[in-house]
Amino acid sequence: MKRLFAGATDTGCVRKANQDSYHIDPEGRFFIVADGMGGHAGGEVASQLAVDAIGEYLAAQWETETTPQNLMQEAIDKANQAIINDQNANPVRSDMGTTVVILMFRDEKPWFCHIGDSRLYRLRGAKLEQISDDHTWIARAIQTGVVNPDEARNHPWRHMLLQCLGREDLKGITASEVEWQPGDRFLICSDGLTEDLSDDRIAHQLKSIRNCQQAAQALVESAKLRGGRDNITIVIVSNELNSNY
Repeated sequence: MKRLFAGATDTGCVRKANQDSYHIDPEGRFFIVADGMGGHAGGEVASQLAVDAIGEYLAAQWETETTPQNLMQEAIDKANQAIINDQNANPVRSDMGTTVVILMFRDEKPWFCHIGDSRLYRLRGAKLEQISDDHTWIARAIQTGVVNPDEARNHPWRHMLLQCLGREDLKGITASEVEWQPGDRFLICSDGLTEDLSDDRIAHQLKSIRNCQQAAQALVESAKLRGGRDNITIVIVSNELNSNY
């Protein structure tokens, strides 16, 4: 088996700046996507601070005996503090924050940790499954029956986050192992992708375009064709039996 991967990011058709950031470890050990928010370029700064701090910490601590759960949680803490430090030094960015998803392979086993509404999906065959749970008001409202999924699609509070990096009260962050098999693909994305593309359309393109870079770019272009209302960032990781893709 061979792990293949690629990423793509785009400002989209409406936003003037790209507040998303992503990082792919050159050795394919870990992958990070962050979607920032906040005025005065705060979102751009927050997401970049997050992926830089997490990437640097994971790389520096990779050979230690730290468990995957603790490694990712410590990396999240470093990123959170880096953003808070910048907020304190630059009051104009005091309201900035960012979502984040980390996918990490430790002893060839995938683990993930996330905050906010950027997502981790797994494609198995033709079925796309959301692995992460959105830390949003709308997700909680669906769970409690306050809002049904159809109403949620266009609800004005659908982007209201309950958790994000850049907050002193950040808590309850967990890391989990994910099961995967030969032929599976992971998709990490900001909500700019899922805002404009249905799960069925995402699954179709992920399944039909086997080259990771081509699939990532095709998904970006599809989201833009359907409005591109937000920044779009995608990382695809494939577990391939055939290494010729």
